[in-house]
Amino acid sequence: MPLPAALLPALLLGLLWPGAVRGRSPPGRLPAGPRQRRWDAALFARSVARLPAERRDAARDGDYLLGIKRLRRLYCNGTPFCPPDFCVSCVGLLEISPVERGVVSIFGVKSGLFVAMNSKGKLYGSAHFNDECKFKEILLPNNYNAYESRIYPGMYIALSKNGRTKKGNKVSPTMTVTHFLPRI
Repeated sequence: MPLPAALLPALLLGLLWPGAVRGRSPPGRLPAGPRQRRWDAALFARSVARLPAERRDAARDGDYLLGIKRLRRLYCNGTPFCPPDFCVSCVGLLEISPVERGVVSIFGVKSGLFVAMNSKGKLYGSAHFNDECKFKEILLPNNYNAYESRIYPGMYIALSKNGRTKKGNKVSPTMTVTHFLPRI
Protein backbone atom coordinates (compact mmCIF):
# COMPACT_ATOMS: atom_id res chain seq x y z
CA MET A 1 0.00 0.00 0.00
CA PRO A 2 1.64 3.30 -1.08
CA LEU A 3 2.06 6.13 1.42
CA PRO A 4 -0.07 9.23 0.91
CA ALA A 5 1.89 12.16 -0.51
CA ALA A 6 1.28 14.18 2.66
CA LEU A 7 3.04 11.61 4.88
CA LEU A 8 6.16 11.31 2.72
CA PRO A 9 7.81 14.58 3.93
CA ALA A 10 7.19 13.63 7.57
CA LEU A 11 8.69 10.18 7.02
CA LEU A 12 11.74 11.68 5.35
CA LEU A 13 12.11 14.12 8.22
CA GLY A 14 12.16 11.28 10.72
CA LEU A 15 14.73 9.33 8.73
CA LEU A 16 17.06 12.22 7.94
CA TRP A 17 16.93 14.13 11.22
CA PRO A 18 16.90 11.75 14.20
CA GLY A 19 16.84 14.63 16.70
CA ALA A 20 13.30 15.52 15.61
CA VAL A 21 12.01 12.06 16.47
CA ARG A 22 13.82 11.64 19.77
CA GLY A 23 13.21 15.22 20.90
CA ARG A 24 16.90 16.11 21.09
CA SER A 25 18.37 19.27 19.66
CA PRO A 26 21.40 19.22 17.35
CA PRO A 27 24.79 19.78 19.06
CA GLY A 28 25.63 23.41 19.85
CA ARG A 29 22.00 24.47 19.95
CA LEU A 30 19.70 25.15 22.87
CA PRO A 31 16.78 22.74 23.35
CA ALA A 32 13.77 23.90 21.34
CA GLY A 33 10.21 23.93 22.57
CA PRO A 34 7.47 21.91 20.88
CA ARG A 35 6.32 24.89 18.80
CA GLN A 36 9.84 25.50 17.45
CA ARG A 37 10.27 21.78 16.64
CA ARG A 38 6.99 21.76 14.69
CA TRP A 39 8.02 24.91 12.80
CA ASP A 40 11.44 23.45 11.94
CA ALA A 41 9.81 20.20 10.85
CA ALA A 42 7.32 22.01 8.61
CA LEU A 43 10.03 24.10 6.95
CA PHE A 44 12.24 21.05 6.45
CA ALA A 45 9.37 18.98 5.06
CA ARG A 46 8.49 21.73 2.57
CA SER A 47 12.07 22.02 1.39
CA VAL A 48 12.49 18.25 1.00
CA ALA A 49 9.20 17.78 -0.84
CA ARG A 50 9.72 21.02 -2.83
CA LEU A 51 6.26 22.23 -1.88
CA PRO A 52 5.63 25.97 -2.16
CA ALA A 53 5.09 27.80 1.12
CA GLU A 54 1.92 29.45 -0.19
CA ARG A 55 -0.56 28.79 -2.95
CA ARG A 56 0.38 30.52 -6.19
CA ASP A 57 -2.83 29.77 -8.08
CA ALA A 58 -5.15 31.78 -5.82
CA ALA A 59 -5.49 34.47 -8.50
CA ARG A 60 -7.21 32.15 -10.99
CA ASP A 61 -10.79 33.01 -11.89
CA GLY A 62 -13.16 31.57 -9.28
CA ASP A 63 -10.40 30.65 -6.82
CA TYR A 64 -10.22 34.11 -5.23
CA LEU A 65 -12.49 32.90 -2.41
CA LEU A 66 -9.82 30.48 -1.17
CA GLY A 67 -7.90 33.20 0.70
CA ILE A 68 -8.38 34.31 4.28
CA LYS A 69 -11.48 36.46 4.60
CA ARG A 70 -11.53 39.30 7.11
CA LEU A 71 -14.84 40.64 8.42
CA ARG A 72 -14.31 44.34 9.11
CA ARG A 73 -15.95 47.75 9.18
CA LEU A 74 -14.05 50.46 7.32
CA TYR A 75 -13.84 53.80 9.11
CA CYS A 76 -12.90 56.79 6.97
CA ASN A 77 -11.23 59.56 8.94
CA GLY A 78 -13.80 59.38 11.73
CA THR A 79 -16.73 58.75 9.36
CA PRO A 80 -17.96 55.15 9.53
CA PHE A 81 -18.69 53.26 6.33
CA CYS A 82 -22.23 52.74 7.66
CA PRO A 83 -24.55 55.32 9.28
CA PRO A 84 -24.01 55.60 13.08
CA ASP A 85 -27.50 54.34 13.96
CA PHE A 86 -26.93 51.10 12.00
CA CYS A 87 -23.42 50.28 13.28
CA VAL A 88 -24.80 47.91 15.91
CA SER A 89 -26.22 45.62 13.22
CA CYS A 90 -24.32 44.05 10.33
CA VAL A 91 -25.22 46.74 7.77
CA GLY A 92 -21.66 48.06 7.52
CA LEU A 93 -19.93 44.69 7.82
CA LEU A 94 -17.54 44.08 4.93
CA GLU A 95 -15.65 40.96 3.92
CA ILE A 96 -12.15 41.79 2.70
CA SER A 97 -10.72 38.86 0.73
CA PRO A 98 -7.30 38.59 -0.90
CA VAL A 99 -7.38 38.07 -4.65
CA GLU A 100 -3.63 38.09 -5.23
CA ARG A 101 -0.64 39.53 -3.41
CA GLY A 102 -1.56 43.06 -2.24
CA VAL A 103 -4.92 43.00 -4.08
CA VAL A 104 -8.25 42.52 -2.30
CA SER A 105 -11.96 42.39 -3.04
CA ILE A 106 -14.50 44.08 -0.76
CA PHE A 107 -17.85 42.32 -0.31
CA GLY A 108 -20.86 43.73 1.56
CA VAL A 109 -22.17 40.97 3.84
CA LYS A 110 -25.73 42.28 4.16
CA SER A 111 -26.15 43.51 0.56
CA GLY A 112 -24.37 40.58 -1.09
CA LEU A 113 -22.61 42.94 -3.51
CA PHE A 114 -18.95 43.50 -4.34
CA VAL A 115 -17.59 47.05 -4.22
CA ALA A 116 -16.52 47.97 -7.77
CA MET A 117 -15.25 51.08 -9.56
CA ASN A 118 -15.92 51.94 -13.21
CA SER A 119 -13.58 53.72 -15.63
CA LYS A 120 -14.94 57.14 -14.58
CA GLY A 121 -14.09 56.54 -10.91
CA LYS A 122 -17.69 55.95 -9.78
CA LEU A 123 -18.22 53.33 -7.06
CA TYR A 124 -21.05 50.83 -7.49
CA GLY A 125 -22.17 47.45 -6.18
CA SER A 126 -21.67 44.44 -8.45
CA ALA A 127 -23.50 41.15 -7.97
CA HIS A 128 -20.71 39.24 -9.74
CA PHE A 129 -16.98 39.40 -9.16
CA ASN A 130 -15.03 40.96 -12.06
CA ASP A 131 -11.84 42.96 -12.65
CA GLU A 132 -13.50 46.20 -11.51
CA CYS A 133 -13.93 44.63 -8.04
CA LYS A 134 -10.17 44.33 -7.44
CA PHE A 135 -8.45 46.96 -5.32
CA LYS A 136 -4.81 47.35 -4.36
CA GLU A 137 -4.61 47.65 -0.55
CA ILE A 138 -1.93 50.19 0.39
CA LEU A 139 -0.74 50.62 3.98
CA LEU A 140 -0.05 54.32 4.55
CA PRO A 141 2.58 55.75 6.95
CA ASN A 142 -0.19 56.84 9.38
CA ASN A 143 -1.35 53.16 9.65
CA TYR A 144 -4.48 53.77 7.57
CA ASN A 145 -5.26 51.83 4.39
CA ALA A 146 -5.98 53.26 0.94
CA TYR A 147 -7.72 51.21 -1.74
CA GLU A 148 -6.64 51.89 -5.33
CA SER A 149 -8.45 50.38 -8.31
CA ARG A 150 -6.40 47.57 -9.81
CA ILE A 151 -7.39 48.14 -13.43
CA TYR A 152 -7.69 51.94 -13.23
CA PRO A 153 -4.49 53.09 -11.46
CA GLY A 154 -4.70 56.45 -9.71
CA MET A 155 -8.36 56.03 -8.74
CA TYR A 156 -9.05 55.51 -5.04
CA ILE A 157 -12.07 54.64 -2.90
CA ALA A 158 -13.06 57.82 -1.06
CA LEU A 159 -15.90 59.04 1.17
CA SER A 160 -16.98 62.60 1.86
CA LYS A 161 -17.69 63.96 5.36
CA ASN A 162 -21.35 62.95 5.12
CA GLY A 163 -20.52 59.39 4.03
CA ARG A 164 -21.24 59.78 0.32
CA THR A 165 -18.85 58.31 -2.22
CA LYS A 166 -16.49 60.58 -4.12
CA LYS A 167 -15.25 59.91 -7.64
CA GLY A 168 -11.96 58.05 -7.61
CA ASN A 169 -10.34 60.29 -10.23
CA LYS A 170 -10.93 63.44 -8.12
CA VAL A 171 -8.92 62.29 -5.08
CA SER A 172 -5.33 61.36 -4.26
CA PRO A 173 -3.89 59.08 -1.57
CA THR A 174 -2.66 62.11 0.40
CA MET A 175 -6.24 63.29 1.00
CA THR A 176 -7.79 62.05 4.25
CA VAL A 177 -11.02 61.03 2.48
CA THR A 178 -9.11 58.03 1.07
CA HIS A 179 -7.74 56.89 4.45
CA PHE A 180 -9.60 53.89 5.89
CA LEU A 181 -9.13 52.10 9.18
CA PRO A 182 -10.35 48.49 9.10
CA ARG A 183 -11.86 47.55 12.48
CA ILE A 184 -13.66 44.51 13.79
